[in-house]
Amino acid sequence: MASAGLQFFAFILALLGVFGAITATLLPNWKVNADVGSNIITAITQMQGLWMDCTWYSTGMFSCTLKYSVLSLPVYIQAARTTMVLSCILSAFGICISTVGMKCTKLGGDRDTKSYTSSAGGVCFILAGIFELVPTSWYTREIISNFMDPTVPESSKNEPGGAVYIGFISAGLLFIAGVIFCTTCFKKQQGAWIYPTKQQQFPATKQENNAGYNLKDYV
Repeated sequence: MASAGLQFFAFILALLGVFGAITATLLPNWKVNADVGSNIITAITQMQGLWMDCTWYSTGMFSCTLKYSVLSLPVYIQAARTTMVLSCILSAFGICISTVGMKCTKLGGDRDTKSYTSSAGGVCFILAGIFELVPTSWYTREIISNFMDPTVPESSKNEPGGAVYIGFISAGLLFIAGVIFCTTCFKKQQGAWIYPTKQQQFPATKQENNAGYNLKDYV
């Protein structure tokens, strides 16, 4: 029951991680630049994402421009696109596989099969968390290095947006969920190796006793 509860808790964490990964991938505020200027009426907020750049005006107007050209983008944005999409795909596969391998479901066959299936789902979650952590860290490093560069003008400096923080949090949730799924499977297999069943432990003794009884009957 305890391991089943842990698996259910890990599944909830994985769901939150999947939603966070998809949200961080689609949000346009990976990089934010607030230019207030001398007049607050003309204040604008520029946001840059993986797929589009948006501008929000203090008057309430909001406009976005899609990034159609892939080759014109910096390397870290191209890598972030690829790894975030892979993270979303792996986490979605992990949800499907772990659903079959969870103990509280009636799918997946016997206990050993469900155990291996849940561990496979945990590996998918761990890989998804790593694929999401790499681009968010790289993107944050580029923002900080650009912000600390004295040759860059103040108007061109940016700060990490909300999508970066969502990416960090969802990557941690996916990694924790994957570790829990793999740990519950490992504990079960370790217990089976340390404490074998009685049928596997004493098969020869039973046969000898039965043979002894048969000899006595013939005497």
